[in-house]
Amino acid sequence: MSGLVSRTVLTFQHNAKLYSLPTSVLAVTPFPSLAEADRQLFKSAPDDDSLVVVVTKETIFHPQGGGQPSDTGSMSSSSSGNIFSVHAVRMSATDEGRVLHLGRFRSADSTSTTKPAPSFALDEPVTQNLDVDKRVLYSRLHTAGHVLGAAVRHLLESQVPGFDELKASHFPDSAACEFAGLIEGKWKDEIQAKVDEYVAAAMPVEVDFWTDEDFRANGLERLIPNGEGVKLAPGEKYRVVKIVGAEVYPCGGTHVDTTEQCGKVGVRKISRSKGTSRVSYNVS
Repeated sequence: MSGLVSRTVLTFQHNAKLYSLPTSVLAVTPFPSLAEADRQLFKSAPDDDSLVVVVTKETIFHPQGGGQPSDTGSMSSSSSGNIFSVHAVRMSATDEGRVLHLGRFRSADSTSTTKPAPSFALDEPVTQNLDVDKRVLYSRLHTAGHVLGAAVRHLLESQVPGFDELKASHFPDSAACEFAGLIEGKWKDEIQAKVDEYVAAAMPVEVDFWTDEDFRANGLERLIPNGEGVKLAPGEKYRVVKIVGAEVYPCGGTHVDTTEQCGKVGVRKISRSKGTSRVSYNVS
């Protein structure tokens, strides 16, 4: 399979509110036939012949990564009537830039016992459809994580020795941002107030694409991705998300249009360990 398919166009990176997309099929592979490195991306998936991975020319499905869960949904073909339920999505570990959609087929005619097992043909036109409620929730959580990171930085960058933003998780049950330096619990109320201020201000959330020079021109050399986990195609730029009036983040995730659309962002807890601090949060 390696080298037989092109990079998947990440349509969601340009329009996170596109919930349905016509595209075409580039590959259909039984899950057990995947390269071991790709199977390991789906840690909880059984070694089941009914599980299939579909690769398409474009995708609106966000693969799990960058602290954001993968989208779920379906793909359907009007010509064959077959439907593919998308359970999980990952970036391939063996074919750079290829997006793997894991799931199962079901036929529009579920009563037939004579038709072959449903599938898609190569180059077959299909329509992708997202689970919209999940996409909106994940977008709110991801933007809220950036709002929290910006609030903590603006409050504590000069107050906490060795301060820096490290990483974040935007999963619904474990959303948190991690920072270098020890943030005392006494800051919780002030962080919450700053987060509330940013959310109420309805700051625009804008997506842009930058080169190294753009980071430097904006005085943000510290944000230039170091290459680890960042694989750009020739001629591509880094995708950045700007919370206008607060911070800029290199980010491939999906977001809402303004900070107000995050809803209520609650600062839950501050914990400290081995020189780092973890600030957990939720949205409601």
